[in-house]
Amino acid sequence: MELTLPFLFLLQEFRPVFTRPAFRLFVHLVTGWILSCRHRYITECIFTSGHVGDGHWSRYHRFFSHASWSLDRLCELLARLLVATFASTGTLVLAGDDTLCRKRGLTLYGAGMHHDPLISSRALKLVSWGHAWVVLTLLVRAPHWAPSKVFALSVAFRLYKNRQGLTKGKKQAATKGKSPTDTGRKKRRPPADPNHRTRPELLVELITLFASWFPDRDIVVTGDSAYGGRSVLQKLPANVHLISHAHPKAALYAPAPPPLPHQNGRPRKKGDRLPGMAEWAQDATQPWETLAFDQFGLHATLAVKVQQALYYKAGKDRLLTLVLTRDTTGKRPDALYYCTKLDWDARTILSTYAGRWAVEVTFESSKQFLGLEDPANRLPKAVQRTAPMALVIHSLVVLWCERGGWELLRFPERPWYKKKREPSFADLLTALRRQSWLEKIAPLVPRGSPHEKLAAELAELASRVG
Repeated sequence: MELTLPFLFLLQEFRPVFTRPAFRLFVHLVTGWILSCRHRYITECIFTSGHVGDGHWSRYHRFFSHASWSLDRLCELLARLLVATFASTGTLVLAGDDTLCRKRGLTLYGAGMHHDPLISSRALKLVSWGHAWVVLTLLVRAPHWAPSKVFALSVAFRLYKNRQGLTKGKKQAATKGKSPTDTGRKKRRPPADPNHRTRPELLVELITLFASWFPDRDIVVTGDSAYGGRSVLQKLPANVHLISHAHPKAALYAPAPPPLPHQNGRPRKKGDRLPGMAEWAQDATQPWETLAFDQFGLHATLAVKVQQALYYKAGKDRLLTLVLTRDTTGKRPDALYYCTKLDWDARTILSTYAGRWAVEVTFESSKQFLGLEDPANRLPKAVQRTAPMALVIHSLVVLWCERGGWELLRFPERPWYKKKREPSFADLLTALRRQSWLEKIAPLVPRGSPHEKLAAELAELASRVG
């Protein structure tokens, strides 16, 4: 089975990443990954792509676990294709976030207990076993076929690992041969892993990598409060700006005054302490400005206040534009945002930050339709390269649609849903599958044949299975 020719031509752009045999395996796996309607295990991809018996099946497993290709190099080519297609000029807007892929099995490389937001509440925080991925995405729009949507297209990945202590095998070896009284003694805390990196540190690594690919472009990164502290804000590359949350109790300061003539000692790094978020909201000397938003990720009327100040604990002496927001209906709590791009106004800052919601849509679509949580690899290289393939394919499907695939979009007749005008990712994937099946069936059913309509119906049903 093969995918439609325009998509195969798109895959040819990644030929420099692989050797000739590895590139052939890459095409087979992507084909099976897209057309499969079951779990995206490697064996399932082999079967769906129609290459059972085409060499030993271990070749496909070794493609992820042992083959000498670079995921970062693949991501670089993908990012360049996306930027050239969606954002050839202007500011590049990125979003960074992390997602949990739930797993089973204690011997999986990199797996651990991580906070699970789907089963947690504000009162009760719960965890699940699995892999935590830090992902950097490019936020883009497709005005001619999805004018109101924002797509978050993944361009770089890192696997976050908990701090490593003694492994299960080492613990068993350490307690082997000891008496019950010995094993019952107070255990020493295992030493911290010097190579451990936090999620913000991994995101900074991804941002720095992306900035090195586009050193001449102006880049704005949006991140939630987990990625808004000093570990990110103080380590941004020169061509990168950040929009994020400030802590509700953040200490704000005026810029440092200029040194006085003949002043002795070190000059001041910050000015006088400014009112905090709560005091600023109650300050009647600065009136609220009302802004109405009706866009992807933000449908609300907000009252805002704006000032430029220092968020010294996070950004040291870097001047920031601070935006205080209050929902006029009272449905949202007051929030404080900051932006390092000083020439942007409140509407631009809030509109750009609202596009982050597309990241959550990408994670949901990749898990539901592309099996982001499915790979069952255990070896280090395989774990670090298999799951990101689902996010890479998500970006490729949207790119294929932008390059002409949108003309193949077709919504089925639904009397209960007549207002649909823009496609979801499921519609994009269905269009790609349908066209691939039609091209495969076309030589078997000549045009004008009485079976042509039946073949089209079968292709439609096959593209929607799953």
